[in-house]
Amino acid sequence: MNVKQRTIKSEVKISGVGLHTGKQVSLTIKPAPENHWYKFQRVDLEGNPIVEVDADNVSDVSRGTTISQNGASISTIEHLMAALVGLQLDNILIEIDGPEVPILDGSSNTFIEKLKEVEFIEQEQDREYYEVKENIYYTEPKRNVEIIAMPLEGYRLTCMIDFNSPVLGSQHASISSIDEFEKEIASSRTFCFLHELEALLEHNLIKGGDLSNAIVIVDKEVEKSELQRLSKLFNRSDIDVASEGILNNIRLRHQNEPARHKLLDMVGDLALVGRPIKGHIMAARPGHAANVAFAKKIKSVIRREGKKKNVVKYDPNVAPVYDTVDIMNILPHRQPFLMVDKILALTKTHVVGLKNITMNENFFAGHFPGAPVFPGVLQVEAMAQTGGILVLNTVPDPENWLTLFLKIENARFKNQVVPGDTVIFTCELLEPIRRGIARMKGIGMVGEKVVSEAELMAQIVKVKEN
Repeated sequence: MNVKQRTIKSEVKISGVGLHTGKQVSLTIKPAPENHWYKFQRVDLEGNPIVEVDADNVSDVSRGTTISQNGASISTIEHLMAALVGLQLDNILIEIDGPEVPILDGSSNTFIEKLKEVEFIEQEQDREYYEVKENIYYTEPKRNVEIIAMPLEGYRLTCMIDFNSPVLGSQHASISSIDEFEKEIASSRTFCFLHELEALLEHNLIKGGDLSNAIVIVDKEVEKSELQRLSKLFNRSDIDVASEGILNNIRLRHQNEPARHKLLDMVGDLALVGRPIKGHIMAARPGHAANVAFAKKIKSVIRREGKKKNVVKYDPNVAPVYDTVDIMNILPHRQPFLMVDKILALTKTHVVGLKNITMNENFFAGHFPGAPVFPGVLQVEAMAQTGGILVLNTVPDPENWLTLFLKIENARFKNQVVPGDTVIFTCELLEPIRRGIARMKGIGMVGEKVVSEAELMAQIVKVKEN
């Protein structure tokens, strides 16, 4: 059974302080339409620019994940993104009035709790997963980082961290299903080492830090004067080193809370892929830079697989849906302007047609006879005739209707088509046909090469009777 996309029924408001900017910020999490994924909108900037949660929009990973687009940026997005993925929400718009998502308690917990206060609703479109088909690897030898995605029916994550620290040691965390995220991972808070905290303070960063939203690991001897300085900076009188080797600002929620938080960051950063994932992700010593690089690698695989998805394997031994005679009973075109030889597949939403290119085509007598090339305009015509079959399939008497094309947009010609080529044209509806008007995306392929593509709008009209 196909899983439907989900959004929230009503909006959710959350306010807090940005960890690094120290600025008060408010965000409103809103429902969004199908196939929207996650987007931010900076309502404090002129024009209210949109920033899409996409690996191609990442602009900084030094202190969290920052995305930028249309002249706007939003930083520290990973904890909110992890909450959305963990709750298996697909389409969300986040209006935000500042440059940084509030840190809250340093985990995804508050986002989860607030989102669960409203109802989740199913949408009409099926959820489109990226399913890992073969192992995808990423390594950073200098940092000893390794990440691998493996095929799996579900979303399983395993994370190992090792900072060569006598206090933190090596830790592991895992979930066998994304359903476990809320209970096992969401409450795990961010962490840092004391020496990192000192460096951030020296550079006037973590202005929103108040020691209630991070685990501070102490892996060296600390002078009493240093603890007193921290007490003064954070307006706390009781700062000391607990027996676990952490500052006593907070108590651990899990023995391996740092490893669980690294897994949380992975879930949030991999939202940058732009769709839910089916696969097993295993990571050793990950961080935001590696997570984002891995998300980009997955996206490159998606693009490569997307190109191959349009490849139709033509088997001449299989009878077509329509042969040339059948097509002439549906379309009014005739030689030399009939541009489709066979229809290989036909459903309510897509059609696949075939055109054999031979040297006997009439137009080759005048179109570069010394170096014959199938004209791009005629490729679009063949694509349009293929789409016409799809639209005419909606009426019981297609021979009494004409297909009139209203618009051609985004036409591109990527490779030459020459005699001897067999072009496979695929047309897919972009939206349901309404009042006899159809919008389609057409692609022409020779083997595994895209030769042409265009968006077409057509309308069918009844032939006038004499």
